[in-house]
Amino acid sequence: MELALMIEGQNGLTWPRWQRLAKAAEDLGFAGLYRSDHFTNGSPPDLDSLELWASLTWLAGSTRRIEFGPLVTPVSFRHPVHTARIARDVDDLSGGRLRLGVGAGWQEREHALFGFDLLTVEERFARLQEGLEVITGLLRSEGPFSFQGRYYRLDGAQLLPRPSRPGGPPIVIGGSGRRLTLPLAARYADEWNAVLIPPDRFRELNAHLDELLAREGRRPAAVRRTLMNNLTYARDDAELRRLLKGRDLERLWQRGVIFGTPNQVADRLAEYAEAGVQRIMLQWLELDDLDRLEDFARRVMPEFA
Repeated sequence: MELALMIEGQNGLTWPRWQRLAKAAEDLGFAGLYRSDHFTNGSPPDLDSLELWASLTWLAGSTRRIEFGPLVTPVSFRHPVHTARIARDVDDLSGGRLRLGVGAGWQEREHALFGFDLLTVEERFARLQEGLEVITGLLRSEGPFSFQGRYYRLDGAQLLPRPSRPGGPPIVIGGSGRRLTLPLAARYADEWNAVLIPPDRFRELNAHLDELLAREGRRPAAVRRTLMNNLTYARDDAELRRLLKGRDLERLWQRGVIFGTPNQVADRLAEYAEAGVQRIMLQWLELDDLDRLEDFARRVMPEFA
């Protein structure tokens, strides 16, 4: 199982922090660096935030090895034509290291503050499906592409130049919903990224995705299986008690939070590997704490090399 980093871009991300994190991810051997696409958190106070595609464009030109991408960019923020065009260009700039995570949008506060229509749950997933049709159609069609939907309409549109990588960057669909998310992943995704679930739940959804893929006439191996989970890593027991601040450990584990000292974290990660996770994106919320991150890389990552 590959280990990658994921950070929350709305949680105080600045250029110096992003540049330090990118260097750390590259130097410490992480497989990738991913970030959210949010304007704000769900409740105040609002913190610094870097625009998603500006930060990924810099990353594409300033790193050489790691994969990267949004987890995930909502179609509610940008027209899918813009998403397809910039994703093609950022992927080309990076030499084919972008993984394009696309989602429906969910956080009510940022949509209200900045004037984006979130829609009902059913409507936003209908819009997401149309957005995926547009994005995949533009990236994968060799000739002009047309589409007539409720939310988007294209008439003979074409991306030129064509993506350097045939079909453009892989499409990532994130989420853990059986009814709406997994059917879209089975139809459109090159990668399914589950979110904040324990190993048994991942195993269950993974098997269900195999069934959905069979119905779509696709092989299980056609879709990569990844997971984004929060990491609370401590170098010793005293630091762990300080970081957890008395929170219910069993409840954290049921939510999918990975926490503990080096051996504990390694054991928990091994459970996810056994459940079928091919890459885990570890959500690192302490953007300035690179000392613990370096310790994690030194003491835990060799177990998964």
